[in-house]
Amino acid sequence: MNLLPHRQMSHLLKTWRMWQMGMEAAPWPVSGFYCRKFTTSNSLEPDPIEIHKRKLLLWFSHLPQEEKQFGGFFSPETMHVDPLILETDAEERAGLLGSPFQTQTHCNRSVTVEQLFQHTDTWSDGRGLNVLIYGAVGTGKSTVVRKLVLDWCAGTTLSHFQLLIPFSCEDLSQLSKVTSLRDLVSRKYLHLKKHPLLSGEGKQAKDVLFLFNGMEKMQLDFRIGASELCSDPNEGLPPSVVVVNLLRKYLLPEASILITTRLSALNCIPQKYVTRYAQIRGFNDPSRQRAYFTSRLLKQSDTAHNQEAQDLVELLYLNLQRESQLAAACFLPSYCWLTCATLHFLRFTNTKAPIRTLTGIYTSFLRLNFGGEVLGTGAGTDMPIQEHQSSLMLYVVRTVGKLAFEGVTYKRTSFSEAELEQWIGGKTKTDEELHQLAMFRTDVLDFFLAPSIESGKSISQDLRENNEKQYVFAVPAMQEYLAALYVVLGENKSALEKLTKKVSVAIGQASEDVNALVNIFSKLIPLRIFAVFNLLKLFPKLYEKISSLNKGSIARTMAAELFHTEDSYNEDVLDQVEQNLVGVHGPQQQQYSERQPFELYPIFMGGLLHYGNRVLLQQLGCSIQSTTVAQITHAIRKYLVRELNKPQPPEELMDLLVLLYEFQNPRLTAEVVTSIRAIRLTNIRMTSLKCFILSSVLSCTPASYYLEELDLSSCLLNNDTLQMLCPAFRHTYNLKLCDNPLMESGVQILVEALPENQSLTNLSLMHTGLGDEGVLDLAKRLQQHRRLQELNVAYNNIGDDAALLLVDACREHPSIQTVHLYLNPLSKVAKQSLYARGVPRSHSGQRVKVLASVTEGTDLSENWRPILNVIRENSSSWDQQHVIQQLKVFLEDLEWGRQQQQSLWKRLHFRRVEKGVRKILKMYRNNLPPSKK
Repeated sequence: MNLLPHRQMSHLLKTWRMWQMGMEAAPWPVSGFYCRKFTTSNSLEPDPIEIHKRKLLLWFSHLPQEEKQFGGFFSPETMHVDPLILETDAEERAGLLGSPFQTQTHCNRSVTVEQLFQHTDTWSDGRGLNVLIYGAVGTGKSTVVRKLVLDWCAGTTLSHFQLLIPFSCEDLSQLSKVTSLRDLVSRKYLHLKKHPLLSGEGKQAKDVLFLFNGMEKMQLDFRIGASELCSDPNEGLPPSVVVVNLLRKYLLPEASILITTRLSALNCIPQKYVTRYAQIRGFNDPSRQRAYFTSRLLKQSDTAHNQEAQDLVELLYLNLQRESQLAAACFLPSYCWLTCATLHFLRFTNTKAPIRTLTGIYTSFLRLNFGGEVLGTGAGTDMPIQEHQSSLMLYVVRTVGKLAFEGVTYKRTSFSEAELEQWIGGKTKTDEELHQLAMFRTDVLDFFLAPSIESGKSISQDLRENNEKQYVFAVPAMQEYLAALYVVLGENKSALEKLTKKVSVAIGQASEDVNALVNIFSKLIPLRIFAVFNLLKLFPKLYEKISSLNKGSIARTMAAELFHTEDSYNEDVLDQVEQNLVGVHGPQQQQYSERQPFELYPIFMGGLLHYGNRVLLQQLGCSIQSTTVAQITHAIRKYLVRELNKPQPPEELMDLLVLLYEFQNPRLTAEVVTSIRAIRLTNIRMTSLKCFILSSVLSCTPASYYLEELDLSSCLLNNDTLQMLCPAFRHTYNLKLCDNPLMESGVQILVEALPENQSLTNLSLMHTGLGDEGVLDLAKRLQQHRRLQELNVAYNNIGDDAALLLVDACREHPSIQTVHLYLNPLSKVAKQSLYARGVPRSHSGQRVKVLASVTEGTDLSENWRPILNVIRENSSSWDQQHVIQQLKVFLEDLEWGRQQQQSLWKRLHFRRVEKGVRKILKMYRNNLPPSKK
């Protein structure tokens, strides 16, 4: 999308400055901006249309909060990609109730909004066009409207209309007072109050375009008896009647109108009042999807992450080209937004950006698409609109959320059409319920569920044999989110719990005459159920106990799902989320179980308890009570602490950290983490997000808390992630950063961060690419760590001089006892000198044990076995040629030491060690993993 033309923008700014010169401030009550009233009789009065363009430009350029959470990189001008718009005829509209995924697109009939307003021979001259654009939830209707308004302000589209007046039908539906068209316009656009284009005189209105976004939110009635005729723009009528007369072309017939609506409301406007129909089809091909991902992830990323963003876009495009399930989901631009938001969160987290969580992204996503959306019940139009509409999101939770919950319960990700009918349709009885269901299926169901493209592993054999069509959630994580929301909202209560809640509330609101209340209930409720009321009468806290047990059950479910030992995945949950989006490239991982793991499910449940997410859900009509949060939090604390007494694999431990981060509850986090004595995340791919999570979680603990060990070996740490981990380094006695490409620059970051930890006793930097310069920097800072006892810098390409200087610095240190220097290219002379320097100068001095070889002078090192064990344990990740070379050096040292020995017993011992080294060397040469015996 091109930026606003420079000439047009300059003209707007020039007009604005001229207008400012002769006016004084007066508030504009509708939009929150400020306009000014005249104080002089200057003939150069500002043009109301230019004022209108400026205000629309500011208004529609405003980014919602959901966009601002990504660091402020995005702007409406650069991130827009046009969805496919197809003009449709009556036959196509008659069959549009099917899934949009099944409809064949015809690119040769694609149109732009501007082309839809080109006059046709079928429409009488002198009358404006009525264009209706429709589409399912998430196809991009609101985005098209927003872009259209911005382009009109810039003069790049629909420039033959002098005036564009956009209205939100949601706002219009809330108005209860009668009002004229002129007042309706001036109520929102004060500067247009007396504009001649809206006077109704002559044919001036031909230059006006009205835009009504979300027409389904208004109850329009085109019957003459329900909406009287009106041709006077100054006559007061209900807002819906004003709109009906505009569409009838009885009021301002020369004006043109653009309407957007959902599929279910398509027939609410009689066909004779619509000139053209067009359907927004979203992103129908990978090229549009790639353009969207490029504008979001590549063009808007900072320079430091440009190459990473480019690689990410390429991975996404490869996944789309494979006709993956992601490509089907990204047919809807809304899911392209969710994909970009999730990947931005996973890959480009930084400490300066606002705190974001995965649960928050999904909650924001639903707020963007369903905020303010209601589901009508088909009630009569004589009822106030607020009384016969309910939250669409709550309906989603009770239908699709129930399906998601059943899938998680029985470890399934795909569902047949019959199952959709069972869970989504349910047992409907009234006309209102049937009307709601029909609207929901038409407008919303395809937003969450899509035909399965990839045959899921959880599909049963019977379904495969019957060739029954399967449906899956458009994005796998959405199933787990909705299932978690279904549980946390309490929609899975038993019949007894629902009954006791209703009775408890009723009794609590009644007078003291409980007997009278019970007598009334006894006439309406069967005798077998009436016993519950008697129990509540005798024990008023019975419901509270039942409710408390339910919250404890939720907590047990969260803990059980989080610590599954039979999970088929060996990655942590964040890596699984990324793989679902960008695909798996390279060898496929081995599956150990056919049961689908749902590790995000408990994490989402924890994240939904956070206050910020509960506020957003409240706006969607889904309320999570504070008492519910307190009860679940109290129960989960107990179960998490209990589970942490058992050893946890690195992947499960990382998932626990993610759960605590999603909670955003510092007190709970501190109480859980203080029960952990060691955090071992070996072989976890520590992205910037994971490093930020680890640091955030540990920052909740008191200053006196220290880990016995923080092991981040083989985690692919670099300078950026190391910088994020600096706060975490303050909380450990034993820090292991082995097998990470830290290099010299990484050591500089580390040595600057470590002085804040005054309790560090063991530091392992084996195989981190330090080199001589890195070791020398480390040697200069050793005195800042007065409690350090052991330092491991083995396998770091350290030469003789740097090794000698390091050992000298360790000798001057008050507490260092051991230095690991093996697998470095040291000469024999240097090794002998290192061993000699390790011996104290006086009997009162401290001995520094130097592990540089399997020999110490002419004797075997007492640490030869640990050195060889280290080589065995790292055989799969280290460079084989380098290790083979070092093993040869070990053999040379052993042969030289054996030749110098006079003792027969010691020579035999030398040969025994030589035999073990030769065995490891042979295995390396044959590309076999060395035995760990």
